[in-house]
This record gives sequence, structure tokens and C-alpha cells, in this order.
Amino acid sequence: MTTASEPIAPGGGERRLHPLSWLFVLIQQLKSFALPLLVLLFGGRGNSWELWGLAGAGVLVVAAVLQYFFYRFRIEADGIVIRSGVFQKSLRHVPWQRVHNVALHQTVLHRLFNVAEVRLESAGGMQAEAEMRVLSLADAQALEELVRGHEHATGAAQTEAAPPASRVLLAMDTAEVVRLGLVSNRGLILAAAAFGVLAQADVLDDWIGPSVKGAVEWGRGQQLDWLGWAVGITGVLLAVVLALRLLSIALALLQFHGFTLTEQGRRLSAQRGLLTRMRANMPRSRIQAWSLHEGLVHRWFKRRSLRVDSASMQTANDQRSLRDLAPLATPEACDELVRHLLPGGHWPMREWRRLHPRAWRRQFGLPALATLLLAGLLTWLNGAVGLATLALLPVLALRAVVWARHAGYSEEGGLVAVREGWLDKRWRFVEVRRIQSLVLSQSPLDRRHGMATLLMDTVGASPFDPPVRVRYLPMAEAEALRARLAAAMDARPTPARTAA
Repeated sequence: MTTASEPIAPGGGERRLHPLSWLFVLIQQLKSFALPLLVLLFGGRGNSWELWGLAGAGVLVVAAVLQYFFYRFRIEADGIVIRSGVFQKSLRHVPWQRVHNVALHQTVLHRLFNVAEVRLESAGGMQAEAEMRVLSLADAQALEELVRGHEHATGAAQTEAAPPASRVLLAMDTAEVVRLGLVSNRGLILAAAAFGVLAQADVLDDWIGPSVKGAVEWGRGQQLDWLGWAVGITGVLLAVVLALRLLSIALALLQFHGFTLTEQGRRLSAQRGLLTRMRANMPRSRIQAWSLHEGLVHRWFKRRSLRVDSASMQTANDQRSLRDLAPLATPEACDELVRHLLPGGHWPMREWRRLHPRAWRRQFGLPALATLLLAGLLTWLNGAVGLATLALLPVLALRAVVWARHAGYSEEGGLVAVREGWLDKRWRFVEVRRIQSLVLSQSPLDRRHGMATLLMDTVGASPFDPPVRVRYLPMAEAEALRARLAAAMDARPTPARTAA
């Protein structure tokens, strides 16, 4: 067996994980059982079945640690061979060509012991091809370099050509990460989760409730009648908004501090994180679809966000995957990045086509129906005052008209793009050769208005991003677009442009 001091190289013997691997496996298992164990220890009633639950958790932890004691891997010319299992042995060969992403994950504890967790991910897989917890940092970086060097291998021996130079495509300084925190709503999600926990612990009644009442009473005590009450409520809301933004900034710094996107040959790599450092990389050819976002706060800072869908099912909701090519950047920087990475370099689109003339009605229909139902409910509960809800109808109608005026699609140079939104703008675009399937659908309301929706399915689409679809097209135009795209999908693909 190869010793840990010998460098990773093809043709060597079997290697073990880092000697401290058992510690990190144990910590990971304890995290999984932390909440049930705390409930049993502090909320249990001393029943015997609860003690059996603790014993079962301990057995699972021991079994998981033993699995990693029996974990071995060997580097070969065409891939990596992994042998694992205590009672049920498994031998797995992962070719280098199958690996499209190498993710390195380092928490503060990892960095203290100079180790890293490594994940080898493939295209279309539901889980990682291999997960090594943990390797020494030197071995992890050497394994990452091996994957890069074998990206274009087809079974032939590796050439003697020097590796391409690394080029920085985007780097975010601390000020830019702070802007990202102001733009994003990460603090709101965490605050909502904390709100639920605090509500169960009666903290809202004991602390937050009296604080709000105190602010309101202070406002009323200024002898301003209803205006003082409004001042107190406004002060509370401003304090909440400020706290959420500060929390969003803190989360952005933890997640994206030191964000750097680099390119080496045909492979992209991004590293980020303040306490926990993560680095992920993937071939440019694995990019399936693109998503540009420009919200109202983005425009205040003259910024946009750029994300991609990669050809990997397990990375759709994995924070360690490479999805954010530009968490926050200027519109010019985002456009330049897209032009550089797209094979044809054709962006932004020159000509946009409008949707169906009555598209605004479809966009207005469901919100209007919900408003009418809400007005009816409030009128039944509170009398005529509930009819004030109907004042939302003109606002919703105006919003639908403006939305339809700015929505559209474009089809140029082997690229299909969709844009939607006015205050909150989004662009979704995909190369035609990346489309996996085309679905033409019509709801009953669509059929009544002579409309249809064309959905373009791609590999690795995130459930949290809007799909690549063109809504509210005239039926004849939707069928013609579907026919053109289907013909282009069957055509010979355009060769990818190699970086200089």
C-alpha cells in the first residue's frame, strides 16, 4: 500500500484516507443525530425505548466510521478505483472522462488540520461518483489536477504539452460582497426559520412582543395621536429591515468572501468562503442553460447576477457546486462573461419578439381571481370595509400590462433566450443543441385565447430557477418555433470554441 507521504500519481498502490478521517466522519454523523439526541436527553421521560434509540444511534455511528476505515482508492491512467465496505464489499472504477466536477470543501476544522473533503461529480448522476472525507490538502489538490489533466483524455497516453495558463475571469472584493448581501434576501430565509423556532420557545411573547409594544407606546407618548403610533410602528419596521440586511451581509461574507472565478483551458474553477472555504470546477462544455437576474435593488447598484445549470442532477441544490459564475457584477461584466463562454459568443440578443397581444390578460387572470376571493372573504368577515381590497385590481392590471410589454423571446445564432419582468428582470437562455426535449402545452384558458407555452427542458435544471419556457405565444407561432428548434436539435452541433 502506498504511504500517505508519497504523492498521488497513476500506477501507484492503494491509498487510505487521511489518518484523521474517522474524526470528521464521526462529527458528520453526530450532526445528523444531534437534534434527536438532544430531544432524548433533555426532553425524554426516561422510558427504556428512548435508551434503545440512543444505543441504535451509537451503533450507526460506529458502523459509519468503520466503513471509512475500510475505504481504499487507487489512481490509474484512465480513472480512479475505489474499494469500500465492511461486510458488503464494493469495487468501483470511475473513469476520468465521467468526472465533470471536483469540489473541495474546507471548514475551519479542516483548515486547522490542513485537510479537505473531496467530491467527484458526474453528468446526470443523482449522487456524487465518489466522496472522500477526508484527504490531506496536498492529496486533494493533486487529485484535482489529475482530473483537469485528463479532461480531454480518450484512453490515449497523456501528452507532454504544458498545461494552459490559468486566467481570472471575475474576482469580487469585500465591497462587492457587501453589495451582494444588500441585494440578496438570504437573511430573510434564516430569519423566517429562526422565527418558527422562537415561536415554539415562547420567546416572541416574552421578548419581541413587549419590545414592539414599547416602541408603539413611545410613539403615542409623544402627544402626536395617530401619527405617534405610526412613528413607533415605522421605527420597528425599519429596525427589522436593518437587522435583516445586516444578517444578509454577514451570510454573504461567510459564503462568498474571496470569490474568484478562473479559467484554465476548457475548465472553470471558483473558490469562495470566509470560514468554510470551497472550491469547485467543471468543464465549460457542461454548462446547459444560463440565468441572468436584475432586481430593483440590483439596478440601484447597477449590478446583475449570473448563474448556470450544469449537466449534473446532484448539483441542482448543492452549495458546493459551481452554479454562480457571477454572484454580483456589472451588466457589462456579465455580458462579457457570457460572450466569452458561449461557443458562438453571441450575446446580448439583437431582436426580441413580442408575446400574444392578450398575454397581459393571462398574467392578470389568476391574481385578479385571488383578489376577488380575498375581497369576498374580508367583506363577509368585516363588512363593507373588505371591499377596499378591490383597489388592488387596477394595480394588478397595470402590472400585467407592463409585464407583457417587456416580456419576449429571441432566437438567434443557435441560441434561444426568454426575458420576463420589469422591476424584477430575468433572462433565461440556452443553446439549441443543449435542449433535451420540447413540450408544447395549452391550458383551457390558453386554448380560449389561442395561446400556447413552449417548454425547453435541459439537463441539471434547478427547481429554484424559472424554467426555460416561452409563455403566451400565438398557437401558430408556438408550433413554428417548436418545428424550427426540433430541426436545429437534430442538426450537427457547432464545435465549442477553445479558449486561447
